[in-house]
Amino acid sequence: MKITIVCVGKIKEKFYTQAIDEYRKRLSRYCQLEMIEVADEKTKEQASENEIKLVKNREGERILKCIREDGFVIALAIEGKMLDSIELSEQIQRLGIKGTSHIYFVIGGSLGLAQAVLERADQKLSFSKMTFPHQLMRVILLEQIYRSYRIMNHEPYHK
Repeated sequence: MKITIVCVGKIKEKFYTQAIDEYRKRLSRYCQLEMIEVADEKTKEQASENEIKLVKNREGERILKCIREDGFVIALAIEGKMLDSIELSEQIQRLGIKGTSHIYFVIGGSLGLAQAVLERADQKLSFSKMTFPHQLMRVILLEQIYRSYRIMNHEPYHK
């Protein structure tokens, strides 16, 4: 299975990059992992609703260009469905059994995802009602994907 994480912006903090690299290494035995970073838009401090929508739409266009038609898209969104680790693992496994060969996880920028991206998503997934920095969300998502594969393979880790 190929898993692609499409995210907005670049990671600047070394500690995030180190954590991401560690999970990439761990996941390499379970799946083909790709991370695509699309450029983020600069947003002024007191942006209007229209300006925010415009920023999200520009970022959304970049995201959608990275997603193939045959991929299963899971958008990380606060309004999405919450799953526990076992449910996420079962879902990834089910998708593989059904013949899905490519799963895209999409993480928006600091303003969230454009409506067009949410509409393209096959599923919306929420990790919490809390808001997390989108850089940290990459690490959390990678950890949960890794945990999912450990659960699928009946390997110790998820307790």
